[in-house]
Amino acid sequence: MPVTKPIYLDHQATTPLDPDVLTAMWPYFIEKAGNPSSQGHLYGWEAAAAVKKARETIASAINASPESIIFTSGATEANNLVIKGIAEAYFAKGRHLVTVQTEHAAVLAPCRYLEQHGFEITYLPVQADGLVDLDQLTPALREDTILVSVMAANNEIGVLQPIEKISALCQSRGILCHTDAAQALGKIPLDVQALGVDFMSLTAHKLYGPKGIGGLYRKPQTPPLKLIPQLHGGGQEQNLRSGTLPTPQIVGFAQAVTLAHQSLDTESVRLAGLREKLWQGLEKMGDVIRNGHRTETLPGCLNVSFWGLDGAQLQTAIQGKIALSSGSACSSAKPEPSHVLVALGRTLAECRATLRFGLGRSTTEAEIEQTLEILIKAIQRIRG
Repeated sequence: MPVTKPIYLDHQATTPLDPDVLTAMWPYFIEKAGNPSSQGHLYGWEAAAAVKKARETIASAINASPESIIFTSGATEANNLVIKGIAEAYFAKGRHLVTVQTEHAAVLAPCRYLEQHGFEITYLPVQADGLVDLDQLTPALREDTILVSVMAANNEIGVLQPIEKISALCQSRGILCHTDAAQALGKIPLDVQALGVDFMSLTAHKLYGPKGIGGLYRKPQTPPLKLIPQLHGGGQEQNLRSGTLPTPQIVGFAQAVTLAHQSLDTESVRLAGLREKLWQGLEKMGDVIRNGHRTETLPGCLNVSFWGLDGAQLQTAIQGKIALSSGSACSSAKPEPSHVLVALGRTLAECRATLRFGLGRSTTEAEIEQTLEILIKAIQRIRG
């Protein structure tokens, strides 16, 4: 008998590759497998042309110029490049950075690394709904502050931060502003001109693109914003990210962005409707907490804590039936409670009895109904 796969509700962790993306990538693995840096023959020209077109596509999706896109291996590398690269480039100006307690580990870890090398980091708390309090951000900015990094959409609770207001405040003080938009691209509209950010981290695998490819937007200006490369070698990507460009992944990234933006509005409405259907069904059970802001949130993300439940029992009860995470997939294997939920004021027990539902293109209304049926039975059995 064929094995029945669990319902996939972990789209915040990653998304399956869209078949149309694979189709677009395939020729660049075989027939057009040249190095885009090879300028002496047809194969190199084909690859370079594909990279150029992809760069234009991705830039257009966020209302940026093509030369402002620097390809990286993903948002983690982009975050490291901007945080460490700014720290090195503006070392003489100041050694203070500001970020938020609920940031992804790919921002928090490089910040902690900088603390070991003489930098000071302010980790802003969040309000009960997960939003940054702008009244706390203002006094946190100092004369020696060189960068503020706040993620656009939280990977665990889906909260959308007021990036436009944050960047405006930074600009008024002459401080650089960065946002990790790994979870936002392809799910909500992103316009770097309107947001006003100096740097934005991107990735492909959260929007049905290939793993291992992402990018960093750097606001174009004269002279260029200083940034010290973290990888040294052949000088690719304006000498900011050395290494042979992975043409198939770059082409796939662009195709994934194109497909996501073709249905962005309708898919956002559909996912938000399914998310609310799921929440209403869970809410009827009582003793549940919805984590994060109700409206300033990603359309396909729902994070719920269940009062009075043993988290391990809950995970065991749904194992093999629903595929989802208890927190960030990057850290959910660790025994520590989610730092995001702790920042929201959740207890250790509540953190352990929390599930993150990540809805996506494949999610159907029937699957939501089936998920509710599985969860309600499991929870009633544990509570009973």
